[in-house]
Amino acid sequence: MRMDKTVRKLRPSDYWRIGEHESWFQDMAANGFHLKKMGLRFAHFVKGEPKKMRYRIDVTIKKKITPEQIEMYEDSGWDYVTGYQYFQVYSSPVERDAPELHTDPAEQSFTFKALGKKLVFNAVMVVVALLLIIGMEAAIWFLDGTPTFVLVDGLAVQQTILSILIVYLAYISLQAAISIRALRKDLIEGKPINHHAPWKKHYRLNSVLAFLFTIVAGLSAIVPFGQLIKNDTQTLPEAKLHLPIVRLADVEQNPALVRGEPYMIDDVDWGNRYTYNWSLLAPIQYESNENGVVPGKMWGDGSGEYSPSIHTRLYQLSVPALADNLIADLIKRFNYEYSDADFVETKHADLDLLIVHENDEIKEVFASKGKAVIYVRYYGYADINSVIENLVDKIKLITE
Repeated sequence: MRMDKTVRKLRPSDYWRIGEHESWFQDMAANGFHLKKMGLRFAHFVKGEPKKMRYRIDVTIKKKITPEQIEMYEDSGWDYVTGYQYFQVYSSPVERDAPELHTDPAEQSFTFKALGKKLVFNAVMVVVALLLIIGMEAAIWFLDGTPTFVLVDGLAVQQTILSILIVYLAYISLQAAISIRALRKDLIEGKPINHHAPWKKHYRLNSVLAFLFTIVAGLSAIVPFGQLIKNDTQTLPEAKLHLPIVRLADVEQNPALVRGEPYMIDDVDWGNRYTYNWSLLAPIQYESNENGVVPGKMWGDGSGEYSPSIHTRLYQLSVPALADNLIADLIKRFNYEYSDADFVETKHADLDLLIVHENDEIKEVFASKGKAVIYVRYYGYADINSVIENLVDKIKLITE
């Protein structure tokens, strides 16, 4: 028993280009590929004997066609093949010499009226959705003026990729509405559809767009999945770890220092924890918090027992040129009450850029070396130089 072989071919152009699709189906049949089904991006053909065929596409606002309609077309010499979107495809062997489905272009134009209105409505809805997404994206990227931080941290990568897809869909929707409107205008003027319209130019363009669409769609799925897999938060052990994290004990240099009361959520002490994360532009990211207490020692203002703390953020960048902008954004992102003049750039032989801020017990250090950027916020009585030297030791772990 002979099995018909089904072959998938990328569609040559957008679904509303009726003449190009009819021409393509006819050329494929002449090469032995007979249309069976249409998909979103691919058409399915049955491999057989080459045959001269005519294909016609009829418009219907309803996506399903009735058996009575199919029988009516068969009586006129046209066999129903398949449907896609708002279009139904019919075929007829050339030797059958079947009459055209539509002999009056002006009359045929009425079949496009409802479709044109629906496509305009679809285009408006997609554009409105696009504007809303652009507004949300702009808020994420620019509301606090730290676009490099948002980009590197990976906070909005998936949303941005999805926005690109929505832009593409908006473009397709607008083009569909405009093209069908133009086609209907031509039909009203008595210009029939060109059933042998050239399709190869759009086929090449559609192939490139389909490839790019696949990449973008793939990234929209892979990137957040990769971030989810890579993300890991654990309680920070009191013992030393070979991690690029500035430790509170190293800064304090006080043997009496002990860990503060734990703040447990999901078996993690969030007062003493470290988080590893990943993004396309910063494949290595660490964030840590550490809190301690020195029993018997009091804060100078008598507010309670001396309880220093330290917070570290570290990034290893894929693009080292982003380092300076990232530091500027980190300063802006985590500066809640101080002026820019309070953050002073200074020199250090082992760093490309060093910016410090000191206000009583608060010491903040922002530094970069090659592709590494680190931010340390320390609250305590230790000298800021202790913070800087420990920072230099840790940044070397991902630059050497």
